[in-house]
Amino acid sequence: MLPRIRFAYLPTPVEPLPRLTTALQGPQLWVKRDDQTGLAFGGNKTRKLEYLLADARKSGAEALITAGAVQSNHCRQTAAAACRFGFTCTLVLAGEKPAHISGNYFLDRFLGAELVWVEKSQREIALKEAFKSAREDGKQPYLIPYGGSNAIGAAAYSFAVQELLDQKSDLDWIIFPSSSGGTQAGLLVGAEKYGFQGRILGISVDNSAAMLQSSVSALAGETAMLLGVKREFSTEEVKVNDEYLGAGYGEMGDPEMEALKLFALYEGLILDPVYTGRAAAGLIDLIRRGFFTADQKVLFWHTGGTPALFADPYLDMLSAR
Repeated sequence: MLPRIRFAYLPTPVEPLPRLTTALQGPQLWVKRDDQTGLAFGGNKTRKLEYLLADARKSGAEALITAGAVQSNHCRQTAAAACRFGFTCTLVLAGEKPAHISGNYFLDRFLGAELVWVEKSQREIALKEAFKSAREDGKQPYLIPYGGSNAIGAAAYSFAVQELLDQKSDLDWIIFPSSSGGTQAGLLVGAEKYGFQGRILGISVDNSAAMLQSSVSALAGETAMLLGVKREFSTEEVKVNDEYLGAGYGEMGDPEMEALKLFALYEGLILDPVYTGRAAAGLIDLIRRGFFTADQKVLFWHTGGTPALFADPYLDMLSAR
């Protein structure tokens, strides 16, 4: 069994979405509420951090170092976990420093993280420099990869499949946003380990299907090996839809805005503009195109990220609707 520090609010609820199901005239819709994991507004990274922080503590680390985008949910949750368990935290944020402090950027600062701003092309170099700097300062650093997406982090979502099956085992599809790949890799291994018979489809937030299929299949293989599952995963087994990339990562368009509105107005459920908003937009379009049959049960895995809703420019765009 992997070392673990338990601090996530688990199991997260599984809830039906009856009004949205009726409005979209599609399959039976359900949601897995990983926006309710409890750590600084929650999100899927909290599951991963239970195992990553345990590994950091085991190694004697004192400083957590990781990277993400300007409004990174992963960075916000890592900063919160560092506060809770007595680590220092350095976040390498790829992108231009915002003129206004809002959303996850506000929370990163509020949680006392050291912020390093770099261009995306310099992210890996800056991570190595931050690691070296912490070591030179006499702190034992621990590097958490982008999105917490290594075998240890992905393992958390393998175990989450068992949690889901204990709650609802007759699902035909699991739909969710896929980006750094750890969540999807973990779900694939968990499906193999615990016997989930449905299909798993990631809606890409930023990468091509080919890129995600390659990275997720490799990570799933590493995760399976870590958990003693004798299984390799081909790229063809990794189901990814990359038709909803819009104007690019972090760019909220009309499909995302409609998805946020529909989930809010029909179910009182708040999504985020980058990850779950894009995945929900994809789900809605697939329903309208008849991708699912009316009798199927489709679960949307809510991976969190709601603080980004209050960041510039998303708040202004949504307020103007």
